[in-house]
Amino acid sequence: MEAIKIIDTASENILDFGICGYKSMKTPGFPEKVAWLKERFREGMKIKTLYHERDGAQGMIEYLPGEYCWRPVQAQGYLFIHCLFVGFKRVHKSKGYASLLLDECERDARSENRHGVAVVTRESAFMVGKGIFLKRGFEVVDHAPPDFELLVKKFAETAPAPKFTGNWDNKLSRYGKGLTIIRADQCPYTVKNVSEIRDSAERLYGIKPEVIDLQNCAEAQNAPCAFGTFCIIFDGEIIADHPISNRRFTNIMDTILGRSSGAGRR
Repeated sequence: MEAIKIIDTASENILDFGICGYKSMKTPGFPEKVAWLKERFREGMKIKTLYHERDGAQGMIEYLPGEYCWRPVQAQGYLFIHCLFVGFKRVHKSKGYASLLLDECERDARSENRHGVAVVTRESAFMVGKGIFLKRGFEVVDHAPPDFELLVKKFAETAPAPKFTGNWDNKLSRYGKGLTIIRADQCPYTVKNVSEIRDSAERLYGIKPEVIDLQNCAEAQNAPCAFGTFCIIFDGEIIADHPISNRRFTNIMDTILGRSSGAGRR
């Protein structure tokens, strides 16, 4: 495939190729993601960047040993994929590049004598759909509300299957009245969004949110929703189970509080 190569991205060259479409240390979320990654590299995380000679970074895959995954999943003995994305420019989509990145992950899993590869999927924003994995021999082994699925490709049928940590109601019961935002630096987009959401909550609704920054994989594995590294809870109910914009947040809150859009705002 012309002008495309896959680059091992680590602490030494991450500023050269960027991550998640970000490259400048002045971009909110990028310095936090870089610092987070440097800790994860010590745990065995790998980033493979899809690089086009003319257009630069056009995709990536992020994976690490399952015991260190930042989703509420038990996946010991597997490599676990956090992110898979291809095509910041549309011309690079549907070229088979995602399969090239998955080849890298599966190759590493075999060389490390892992049971296989696991991933959480969803047909929604911020998460890859399951189609590409099913085509490569993955199977659905568990579900989490509302529509998350855990997929695995085992290298041996006798290997134990990963599973969601579950106990969702019990985990959610720890959060009562008020607004709680759970986030982690695993997703760089949430830094700007959470700052704006916190401001809107205080300015528009008179609510001071509690923002919980997850510090380690154990905390993410104990999150109350399957995305793991982002969740918004209001009065004991999950109102966002993946990263959302400030506009989406205010629309949700207006609906909950019975307001017409913009009514009563200062």
